[in-house]
Amino acid sequence: MTENNVWAVVPAAGIGTRMQSDVPKQYLPLAGKTVIEISVEKLLACGSIRGVVVALSAADAWWQKTALANHPRITLCLGGKERSDSVLNALQHIDTSAGTDAVTWVLVHDAARPCVSPTKIQTLIDFATTEQCGAILAAPVADTLKRVTHGNNVQNTQDRSNLWQAHTPQIFPLKKLKTALEFCRAKGLVVTDEASAIEHVGGSVKVISDRRDNIKITLPEDLELANLVVQNQLYFSENQE
Repeated sequence: MTENNVWAVVPAAGIGTRMQSDVPKQYLPLAGKTVIEISVEKLLACGSIRGVVVALSAADAWWQKTALANHPRITLCLGGKERSDSVLNALQHIDTSAGTDAVTWVLVHDAARPCVSPTKIQTLIDFATTEQCGAILAAPVADTLKRVTHGNNVQNTQDRSNLWQAHTPQIFPLKKLKTALEFCRAKGLVVTDEASAIEHVGGSVKVISDRRDNIKITLPEDLELANLVVQNQLYFSENQE
């Protein structure tokens, strides 16, 4: 059986204007570190991951101040205007480094999702590489969903029975994801996550049930919640050793 070659990609070129901060959200303080440090450390702790490629803005002035700036398993690449551009740049970098002696898989994770469970990361990798299919972490939608008009009036209630909230990481074979993103770029298609790119080219994506606390930091109040989750994870990790 061909050995699987797994890389991680962290698109981190965004500004995060909704955080109302002069500092990009991935560099905001969280549990004694920065958001991106905790997110990337979760990936580095996974022995299945060969290396992590972080896509940064050309104007990034914060990465070199982090504790991970010179980590031997981390490589930097230039980010793009959109998230999908950053991911594609990272894939092109990996494609030239991965070699041809293994099936190369790419695990893409949001820099602003520091609460992901390391166990879930490994479960996702094991499932995708064993079943040889693309897969994402996701959680079933629990809240009642309302479709609202431009005047903030409720139009109707949506059926949530088959709806899932997509999280990251998301894992796909490198060649398939690269081809899908290039197709979407050429066609001007909207790509909100890696799974949506695969969907645009008719590819299959499996869902792996995730913890609901794998939140994405988008608004100021998210940072407070993320701090509680991370501190709780640290507490239980320290007390299990």
